[in-house]
Amino acid sequence: MSTEKPQKLLPLDEDWNRAVAVAAHPDDLEYGAASAIARWTEQGKEITYLLLTRGEAGIDGMHPREAGPLREAEEVAGALQVGVTTVEFLDYTDGVIEYGMDLRRDITRAFRKYKPDIVISGNHRLLFPNGKLNMADHRWAGLGVLDAARDAGNRWIFPELLEEGYEPWDGIRSVLTGGSGSPTHGVDVTDSLSRGIASLKEHKRYIEGLSFDFDPEEFLTWSAAAGGERLGVDYGVMFEVIGI
Repeated sequence: MSTEKPQKLLPLDEDWNRAVAVAAHPDDLEYGAASAIARWTEQGKEITYLLLTRGEAGIDGMHPREAGPLREAEEVAGALQVGVTTVEFLDYTDGVIEYGMDLRRDITRAFRKYKPDIVISGNHRLLFPNGKLNMADHRWAGLGVLDAARDAGNRWIFPELLEEGYEPWDGIRSVLTGGSGSPTHGVDVTDSLSRGIASLKEHKRYIEGLSFDFDPEEFLTWSAAAGGERLGVDYGVMFEVIGI
């Protein structure tokens, strides 16, 4: 058995003002990133949530017609716990997001609209860090975010957005990928972890519908302790930083 210590992480540069956090489903951002987002909104940074779906396929015992509005409300409430007041939903169908030009265009439109310095996203790779399969919605959402971060600055990609009044935005410096198996940087969330936990707890009906017992406080505390160890603080959130 390996006795090597996990590689130390670099502190994330926080010299920026605006971010857009993109996720496939309500609750995706709450499994770690929200604790960092709580820190950043406390610093006065402006952060917007962009949800590709309303998570309507996420509760086995509830029809999507009922689950969609419920999960949307839970996401808005969770966002408020970490200081985020703008949550936009794009109405892609939960579970069957497809990578393609529509996805890239819609995310590009949002980036030109909100003009972020930084984009926060999820794992776009085939596997989670634990070796288990990452679901398709997460993978396509992550790839769409990476491509749209480049597309946003090129006026000749999706010129129809110019006709809608969305001028190019080339101010995106990097994409912060949460849930990556290759994290490079960390954020000290020692003082904001409790708000991240409160944010995940807002997804009450979703958590109740899981097929296994899940304790938001236990999970996020364990995860943040692992990140904190690699950053040299009590609690931390890990990101893979991908430059644009």
